[in-house]
Amino acid sequence: MPRHEFQPGKLIAGLFLTAAGTLYLGDALGSWQLPWFTVLPMVIAGLSLAGAAGTATYAIRRRQRPHVTDSGSVKGVRDTP
Repeated sequence: MPRHEFQPGKLIAGLFLTAAGTLYLGDALGSWQLPWFTVLPMVIAGLSLAGAAGTATYAIRRRQRPHVTDSGSVKGVRDTP
């Protein structure tokens, strides 16, 4: 299986949406009473955190990549003989 890069934004979004689904499932099964608007702030907060994490991850990875010039050479990397 090929390795893939870690994407924390997707992890955060998945955790918050799974928690929201679990809350609604508990309500549907009668374990507890949940007003319909209770989960909405949690989902919005989760998606906001996921967006912030994705943006931060992109900025960090972009900064760590070597810069390629128009001529195709890599700037900042020294050629070794």
